[in-house]
Amino acid sequence: MNQRILLTSQFPDISGDFVITEHLQKLIDRALSYLKAGFPVHFQGPSGTGKTALAFYLARRLDRPVMPIHGDSELDSGDIVGGPSGYSHTLYIDNFVHSVLKRKEEWERQWIVGRLTMACREGMTLVYDEFTRSHPEVNNVLLSVLEEGVLQLPGVKAGEKYVRVHPGFRAIFTSNPEEYAGVYKSQDALRDRMITIELGQMDLETEIRITARRSGLAEDQATVVVNVVRNFAGAFPGFTSTQRRSIMIAKLVREQALSFDSPLFQEVCLDVLGSEVTRKNGNPVPREVLEKKMAAVIAGVLSPEGRQEDEPSYRGFRFGGFIK
Repeated sequence: MNQRILLTSQFPDISGDFVITEHLQKLIDRALSYLKAGFPVHFQGPSGTGKTALAFYLARRLDRPVMPIHGDSELDSGDIVGGPSGYSHTLYIDNFVHSVLKRKEEWERQWIVGRLTMACREGMTLVYDEFTRSHPEVNNVLLSVLEEGVLQLPGVKAGEKYVRVHPGFRAIFTSNPEEYAGVYKSQDALRDRMITIELGQMDLETEIRITARRSGLAEDQATVVVNVVRNFAGAFPGFTSTQRRSIMIAKLVREQALSFDSPLFQEVCLDVLGSEVTRKNGNPVPREVLEKKMAAVIAGVLSPEGRQEDEPSYRGFRFGGFIK
């Protein structure tokens, strides 16, 4: 029991700080209905789209202990299922009769219980984050867990060859697209056992509210940041902005009290986004091209023409109010 508490308390309950919009609520309702019906849910999408946060939020909503596993190329089946780990030695000495000395030695193979095994036995909610970063053969053990409700335990002492999966056990998976570096192609048989929900870029309202909540900026200020990031990304084919980049810039705006029309704000945006443009394009983009495009994007967002009629002007706006 103490081990379970230790493992599940590594991740704080984020449910009270989780942004809920109409777009997200519909997605959450669908995913919860699948999980409550016993189907594993798989969130797939680019990095920075909030897959992990959503997975742990849903896990907490199921009101069961949460067991995390993070995909890694170094993982093997023993890491998630468990396995033998040396021997325990017990020595008995019987000297009840003074003139007779009896000695008895026992050696017993030790077994370390893996996280998947514990989750299956106790009916936890498994959150397997970035599961495609583990080698596909490592995840083969999940096939019988998700289909037959049985976990095979290789190398266990006689009489304990498998574990019946607890009826309360649920599983949530996340993964990046297969073209990402360090990602392996998962087995079709495993994908067939889960319901995959594709996560792309969040809708504008959700992204603004998440950026504001995570950075501490007011929502009108977060709106400027998100629009700058989205418009800059849209200027380069193949480059999609992520929630994470908006949050990074928003935090820097807040920490440094940046004015949106200052040269430093433009430099911060370029530092956060510029290298990503080159990486996604595959070819270097000259700095002067990035600077020119960023200046045009910021000017467009701050200009009256780039705003709705009921939105205030953001020119000269810094954290805490307008510049006098």
